[in-house]
Amino acid sequence: MAFRRPTTRGFKRTGSLLNDQIRKAGESRGFAVSRLLTHWEEIVGPELAAMARPVKVGYGRGGMGATLTVLTTGAYAPMLEMQKTALRDKVNAVYGYNAISKLHITQTAPIGFSEGQVDFRYAPKVRPPVEPAPEDIAEAQKRTTGVENEELRAALERLGRNVLTRQKTTRKG
Repeated sequence: MAFRRPTTRGFKRTGSLLNDQIRKAGESRGFAVSRLLTHWEEIVGPELAAMARPVKVGYGRGGMGATLTVLTTGAYAPMLEMQKTALRDKVNAVYGYNAISKLHITQTAPIGFSEGQVDFRYAPKVRPPVEPAPEDIAEAQKRTTGVENEELRAALERLGRNVLTRQKTTRKG
């Protein structure tokens, strides 16, 4: 059996290059498991993630469990207070043991404070739709005249219009 040789030739994935920096930054704020920061929405669910963000994990002198501090706006604080136990259980499932014994809720204004505006989710890319130019439509139709299958010809025309339109928009930007 022949073994496959690595083809990366010294290249690494970007995520692996940033792992150490993310870990150090997280540990400076008490996050021994950086996954708590990077996958917050997956851990606690989209409803709770929309209400609160993890701020820090503090360890007491006794060493009997840590305190997770989450940031929320004033309107969500009572709802989070009622769900403290469920939130703590979800976070402890990430650690694999009961690492978090207390949950502290910090409130802030919805605007005005930098911590209150932190959002760990990626913003969706929004691109305005570009209408194909008439010459692109004509060019796509001209190039697909020999195709006999109607569905295939229509699909190829759409593809051609998209490619021609895309080439023009990337040259401008």
